[in-house]
Amino acid sequence: MRNHRIAVIPGDGIGKEVIEAGKQVIDLLAKKSGEFTFDFEDFDWSSDRYLEKGSYIPKGGLQHLAGFDAIYFGAVGSQQVPDHVSLWDLRLAICQGYDQYANVRPARVLPGVKSRLHGSEKIDWIIIRENSEGEYSGNGGRVHQGLPEEVGTEVSVFTRKGVERIHRFAFEMAMSRQRKKLTLVTKSNAQRHGMVLWDEVFFEVAKDYPEVEIDRELVDAVTTRMVLKPETMDVIVATNLHADIISDLAAALSGSLGIAPTANLNPERKFPSMFEPIHGSAFDISGKGIANPIGSFWTAVMMLEHLGEEKAAKQLMAAIERQTDSGIQTADLGGKATTRDITESICKDIEGQ
Repeated sequence: MRNHRIAVIPGDGIGKEVIEAGKQVIDLLAKKSGEFTFDFEDFDWSSDRYLEKGSYIPKGGLQHLAGFDAIYFGAVGSQQVPDHVSLWDLRLAICQGYDQYANVRPARVLPGVKSRLHGSEKIDWIIIRENSEGEYSGNGGRVHQGLPEEVGTEVSVFTRKGVERIHRFAFEMAMSRQRKKLTLVTKSNAQRHGMVLWDEVFFEVAKDYPEVEIDRELVDAVTTRMVLKPETMDVIVATNLHADIISDLAAALSGSLGIAPTANLNPERKFPSMFEPIHGSAFDISGKGIANPIGSFWTAVMMLEHLGEEKAAKQLMAAIERQTDSGIQTADLGGKATTRDITESICKDIEGQ
């Protein structure tokens, strides 16, 4: 019997609701299989904890996480805490602390989901986001605060090591896909140092993957291409900031942010990887029981794949697609179903397999 230790960090807002639903679904899947189990440990790392105790992560918290096989993360963000505090003190502290440099965000239109984009059925992308440096390196500062001559700097950091490893990861992902196509997203026409290095290393790495068809697109132009010619792209690699933006666009074009998954990977497995839906805390609907849990379920599929439970991952993805195709939808997809309705529907499907 294989046992997987999972650190569960529901976080804020609807993260608490959808991660609990996700735990219910994958625990049932494990019991149904009879081949593996989950050992969940819940962490109260949230904005409520920050407001009460002054920190998101207690002393020694990151070291404790190191003993887990994966991290199942909900969301972080509160109207009572500045966004830069909540992001840097929790999510980025984990991503950077555990060198989860490869952020993977698949996007496609699931059966039964309607997109506002004509031709959305042609969307089948995987966006690879550099997740450890670039625009979110954390370098910079402020001087003369509050004075007329105040200056704030935000320094993007691109290292050859960081750039090469994310491009190599993206090429390997492209090699695993049928189309074997990789699009480089850049802004090197205007950012002539770090982004030029980003481009140059991409084309150096490309020489090791002659089977992969490559092209290059400026980040502003790629947004129009995603809308007008979605079928021309497959795997997309972009910097921390650029991929952050275009992956939300990809989710919206696919139907809803509520269905989109993410994996923050440490490919070398020196540290645990973290899996999260991308929708954020969505405090406008928090506590209403109407959040779409599909994003957390699809995220769980990626976590199962990472843990080597390929059979269970396929079973869960098939159940997700049957559910979305059933017409039972949450409000973000035009329906009236609740979080519980969708969760019970998925559980019923798993029980029947």
